[in-house]
Amino acid sequence: MKKIATKWWIIGFVVFIISLFGLQKFLQNGDPDVITSNGLHSHPQLAIYVKGEQQEIPANIGIGAVHQPTHTHTEDADQGIIHLEFGDIVRNSDIKLGKFFEVWGKDIRSFGSNMTMTVNGETNTEYENYMMRDGDKIELHYD
Repeated sequence: MKKIATKWWIIGFVVFIISLFGLQKFLQNGDPDVITSNGLHSHPQLAIYVKGEQQEIPANIGIGAVHQPTHTHTEDADQGIIHLEFGDIVRNSDIKLGKFFEVWGKDIRSFGSNMTMTVNGETNTEYENYMMRDGDKIELHYD
């Protein structure tokens, strides 16, 4: 009788553990806006040109009293490197180019009219809705 109780206890424990993993997967996949729940660290590059002249992207955007996951650093801001450093859940909206401009306190269209954008040398019309990826080379041109 004791062996049967132990057997059922072990089976119950295994079912419980499997259920926990299943629940975690369900919750993770339950929100289609969630890219990952394990964090993200990537570095797209942004260049902004107004009438052909490259504009400076300041250092320490998003760094201050509150350290934003989307930010720039002193050592590579002159190269236009955007740091996307998330510790846990990352949603689509977190990695959109528009989010960087929001953290910067600028409107993506504030540099001028007739905006065009390329990503890795290819024309792209997603503009502020573009979801940045590691190693992207993003150029915004304003006439």
